[in-house]
Amino acid sequence: ASRLGAAVVALALGVALAPAPASAAAQRDAELGPILRQAITHQGCDDHPDHFDEEVFFKLHEPRLRRFVQDPQRRIAILQSVYCETHRVKRRYRDQKRFELRITPELVLAVMDVESRFDPYAVSSAGAVGLMQVMPFWPRELGVENRLFGNVEFNVRLGVEILAYYMHKERNDHVRALGRYNGSLGRRKYPDLVMGRLNARWGS
Repeated sequence: ASRLGAAVVALALGVALAPAPASAAAQRDAELGPILRQAITHQGCDDHPDHFDEEVFFKLHEPRLRRFVQDPQRRIAILQSVYCETHRVKRRYRDQKRFELRITPELVLAVMDVESRFDPYAVSSAGAVGLMQVMPFWPRELGVENRLFGNVEFNVRLGVEILAYYMHKERNDHVRALGRYNGSLGRRKYPDLVMGRLNARWGS
């Protein structure tokens, strides 16, 4: 898609262009459809058991997120969604596939940092939308309204599911999983950028 075309989409949706567009080929794996359809049936995300760990996560990252997100309610919504969805997918893969997924809330924050700079209304030149830059064909394939992709909880849920799928597919190889997420498999620029942000800003 052209930059002008993306600008027209952004204007129609009332959103801003994202600084790190994904390839139009990203996130097209056929196996993702059923996974995402199942994910959108969940209501809320409050079944994680370790509330002490969650509190530590919030106290560590809420001040860091203030640099990017001025609205305190939005900061809380982002951190809650990231923490809950990350732990939910880890538990599901462990229970269903007996596979310990090495996906962390901090990694998801680093992806958001690169993809959207924490703007839930960001749109890339490829049409990817929201915090996690979910690709634009998913609303149609999932049968949901486009506006939902600007919703923090909804966008994080889908983005985490997609990233978790690639982490499982690549057996926890972060470089290859991030490359698949961005549609740049085999190139180091995007994975190195995400891992650099993880180490510089979001690591414990």
